[in-house]
Amino acid sequence: MDWEARFKADDVPWERGGVHPAVAHWMATGALAPGLSIYVPGCGRGPEPGHLAEAGLEVTASDLAPSATAYQRQALEGFDNATALEADGLSWRPGAPFDRLYEQTFLCAIHPRDREAYEQMAFEVLKPGGQFLALFMQKDERGGPPYGCSIPAMMKLFPEERWIWPGAESLTPFPHPRLNDKAELAGVLTRR
Repeated sequence: MDWEARFKADDVPWERGGVHPAVAHWMATGALAPGLSIYVPGCGRGPEPGHLAEAGLEVTASDLAPSATAYQRQALEGFDNATALEADGLSWRPGAPFDRLYEQTFLCAIHPRDREAYEQMAFEVLKPGGQFLALFMQKDERGGPPYGCSIPAMMKLFPEERWIWPGAESLTPFPHPRLNDKAELAGVLTRR
């Protein structure tokens, strides 16, 4: 997928046009709080990195598309607690692990064959006890992106030996308005 071409053509149906409602939900529950360090891989042009920086989190956002990175750098100007990197979110690693990882339509964008690399990245960039703020795209149609992230497949990808899962009742659906209201199931996984 040529993500740079998609951004330049403004062919970005995954963009919500505002901060994902799960962010407010996680702020209300305390999963997101000032002072926590957070990584947003594959951030695109989403408003979440700026919103999280404004809320007092220490934000690192990355995208491999130069125009998306430039967009984030401009959006994060004036925040000394936020950085935007032009980097491959699957292979970049920080100098020190993060408290949180915010999954923002990155997992459903990559081909399923790359999902094990995603899980490995998430495990390596989080501190033990760190939290993975997941938005699992629910989609029955084949192909992608977005690719569906069924809960059975995600439980296999993020195994209990490495991740503590919330109860199924803790997964909150958030319909995506620009993707035919396909639900993203929001949940917080904790790295062991």
